[in-house]
Amino acid sequence: MAEPRLAVAVVTMGNRPDEVDALLRSVAKQDLAPARIVIVGNGCPLPEYARRLDLPGEVTVIDVEENLGCPGGRNVALARLREYGDVDVVVELDDDGVLVDVEVLRHVRDLFAAEPRLGIVGFRIADEHGETQRRHVPRVGNADPMRGGYVTNFLGGGHALRMSMLAEIGDWPAQFFFAHEETDLAWRAADADWKIRYAPELLLQHPRTSPARHAVYFRVTARNRVWLTRRRLPLALIPVHLGVWTAITLLRTRSTGGLRAWFAGFVEGIREPAGERRPMRWRTVWQLTRLGRPPVI
Repeated sequence: MAEPRLAVAVVTMGNRPDEVDALLRSVAKQDLAPARIVIVGNGCPLPEYARRLDLPGEVTVIDVEENLGCPGGRNVALARLREYGDVDVVVELDDDGVLVDVEVLRHVRDLFAAEPRLGIVGFRIADEHGETQRRHVPRVGNADPMRGGYVTNFLGGGHALRMSMLAEIGDWPAQFFFAHEETDLAWRAADADWKIRYAPELLLQHPRTSPARHAVYFRVTARNRVWLTRRRLPLALIPVHLGVWTAITLLRTRSTGGLRAWFAGFVEGIREPAGERRPMRWRTVWQLTRLGRPPVI
């Protein structure tokens, strides 16, 4: 099989110029140069990166007039790569991450070359001390972040997607803006019989953060979870999934304001259109359950 051609895509709001420079320098140091680099300015103008940083491959900078959110910005990059038509795999990286090792892109290429039905590869996310937060391990329970293998989800901060898979299942759910967009994409991939691999040897160094740092976190998280279930789960599993996550939220959330925002988002998710309903097959539900992550939790 021919070796897949790689691109790197980065979406930024322009508020982390030093971090974006560091990320792009780490891409430039890779022992396998990407064929293309696409940088999307989400509601902001961006500088000329290629000449200033001496980046490899063809570099495209796209300024978008409004902030489309993380999935919407990534869709802009994917659309441009599709126009070029010469890329097989896209590596999408958070704008404040860094590729510590120089062979990351080469390993990505090798993984996809070895397995034709591999659709998604998730990276390991670790902070500057080498520690991986529990929420960054795509398995249930106190899972070992160094154990790779097939999984049911992946991390938005660092991952690689096969372009032919996206052509089959569709791009990111732009209306989500942020939160749960990875699960929506992963469930569609699994339902189309594409494999998802967690590869801890692919490291993206990323500052330790809390998702609740975003002011709208609780509302958007609840709204998107309802949309996710309405779009992707069989009818019988929708009340089970939402019931489980309502109980988890009540147990975990200590802030009264956070709970109010969460329930407001929950109601919004029920009232507002969720997008196309394409529920997964029961066979996929069983496969996800066998991999250790039943879609009711």
